[in-house]
Amino acid sequence: MENFSGSSAPSLRLQRVQNRQDMDRFIRVPWSIYAHDPNWIAPLIMERRDHLNPKKNPFFDHAETAFWLVLKGDKAVGRISAQVDHMALEKHQDAAGFFGFLEAEDNEEVFRALLEQAEGWLTERGMKTIRGPFSLSINDEAGLLIDGFDTPPSLMMGHGFPYYATRMEALGYGKAQDMIAYDFQFSTDGLPKKSRALVNRLMARPNVTVRNLRKDKFLEDVTIVLDIFNDGWADNWGFVPLTAAEIEKTVKDLKLLIQPKFVRIIEVDGEPAAFALTLPNLNEAIADLNGRLLPFGWAKLLYRLKFNRIKTLRLPMLGIRKKFHNSWLAAAMALVLIDTLHQENKKSGMKSGELSWVLDDNVGMRRIIESTGCRVYKTYRVYEKNLSHDPHSPEKQHPPSR
Repeated sequence: MENFSGSSAPSLRLQRVQNRQDMDRFIRVPWSIYAHDPNWIAPLIMERRDHLNPKKNPFFDHAETAFWLVLKGDKAVGRISAQVDHMALEKHQDAAGFFGFLEAEDNEEVFRALLEQAEGWLTERGMKTIRGPFSLSINDEAGLLIDGFDTPPSLMMGHGFPYYATRMEALGYGKAQDMIAYDFQFSTDGLPKKSRALVNRLMARPNVTVRNLRKDKFLEDVTIVLDIFNDGWADNWGFVPLTAAEIEKTVKDLKLLIQPKFVRIIEVDGEPAAFALTLPNLNEAIADLNGRLLPFGWAKLLYRLKFNRIKTLRLPMLGIRKKFHNSWLAAAMALVLIDTLHQENKKSGMKSGELSWVLDDNVGMRRIIESTGCRVYKTYRVYEKNLSHDPHSPEKQHPPSR
């Protein structure tokens, strides 16, 4: 543990997370940060423990990680993680390490201590760039909210305050990539005439079929969906494929949430070619649980899921096999997926949803999405900073790794 705030009282101390008690403290930091923010939704503590448990999350099989707290007296006022993902390094060859789980009170010293600690730890491991937040990877919660603070976050999306970006940019962090979240309302009529014509053109082809996920072949179909995801997203910025173990865990984690009628798979000549998956917005269901499933949280959650008490959703995954990219078929399949799910969700009584995330420079997909009536309502930013030292300036002194 290291004091770093000079004469301030009480002093600020940096502490490495070493055990389960420390990790529980790490998980609970947001409760104090967002205590007076009505739009923040407490995550399920049990789920966060599993996510950060190397025995339960296969991400740790291909990554090195470290976690830190900043304490003011006995109170935790900030946290951060640092990750070296060897799969990401192998794929992108960019010597980039990651940070994540950044939460802190609005204090320059706290932000500096957290980020410099992560920078130093990554530099010691040969990283030339620090990028994030990823909690833990780009396939988990990604990006820092920079616009759209006035509404609650959707399932597996982050929240924050405007000062986060201000503090990070003051410490030399700049934009690596922006990610867009779209809002869509089920009161809209659906596709405009031009888009409808493209959908009809695709659906008229005898070799094209659109189906729901099969309940009696749940595992097989979810595995198909994730295989298309790995293939179709392979060339996207920052993408890291899911391993077999991560696919298995994803299937297990989503089984309670996935409803077959809210998953669409398009087949071309009998081959699965594209998919879209919508999930009930779990955040709506847990908003009043304060992170706890015991003693009565489980009953409330299961009731809300079973009896369709959730009226918002998120479309987190849409994928099209790479061989169809850059063709009219890709645009038509995306429209079919969005439109058919729009109609199904509208019929089921859903009120609104979020389609996220989409890279801000993915102009083609953004045009397709916006043609369906969706509007941008949140923006998340992935930040990065060069860790290479300027040979003409004094070497930056990082806090020691702990």
